[in-house]
Amino acid sequence: MSQNRCTKALLDIATSSLLDGATHGFLGRAGGASEGIYAGLNIGLGSDDDRETIVENRRRALESLMPGGELVTVYQIHSANVVTISGPLDERPEADAMVTDQPDLLLGILTADCVPVLFHDPKANVIGAAHAGWKGAIAGVTDNVITAMEALGANRKNISCAIGPCIAQGSYEVDAAFRDRFLNADAGNDRFFAVGKPNHFQFAIEDYVAARLQASDVGSIEKLGLDTYAQEDRYFSYRRSCHRGEAGYGRQISLIGLKGA
Repeated sequence: MSQNRCTKALLDIATSSLLDGATHGFLGRAGGASEGIYAGLNIGLGSDDDRETIVENRRRALESLMPGGELVTVYQIHSANVVTISGPLDERPEADAMVTDQPDLLLGILTADCVPVLFHDPKANVIGAAHAGWKGAIAGVTDNVITAMEALGANRKNISCAIGPCIAQGSYEVDAAFRDRFLNADAGNDRFFAVGKPNHFQFAIEDYVAARLQASDVGSIEKLGLDTYAQEDRYFSYRRSCHRGEAGYGRQISLIGLKGA
């Protein structure tokens, strides 16, 4: 694993050596303008944080990786929907993943425990980004990204994938009904659940997403192994916020783009 960490303008940016050919980063909460329960680099327009502050945080995220570029995000709905981006968007489409072969567009995926996945085919110069919550993951959002990248000329054998900060198995308790959804889809999914307290299990969503990618026959996969729930100083966490009874929660962003000439 390469959990590279740098601090451009005091931002916390984790990277993967598999994606060195693309501008990318999994950003943490450090270096933002938000305060209180949103303290740090809260990117979530859906939060109750001050909107002007969120816009400033988004500007800092963009400037840290692609000054002069265009940040593109979608309205995430926990789906398997993928959109192909050809230029800046006037409105955010309802989707949970994006692909593009166009330069100077920085694709951004927001998470707060769900799994961010960044994709790159360096030979075709095609990139993708996915928000894989459990609903989108089981519905095949990562499979759909690969198919959409192939439509732009990518070859799945050449695609590298990096899985960023997400909730770890030790922090992700689910009930038996949740587990049953995955076993009904594939009995082999049992390997992603460890026994917890009575009628409860610990779900390894990072491993599940990695297994879906492996089954899709991509070229290489890296799991950064960063737990959003446990690392409060680095990451926002929806579940941690719920356990504390907080009124809201922030979202971090994962970014990937192609530099123009």
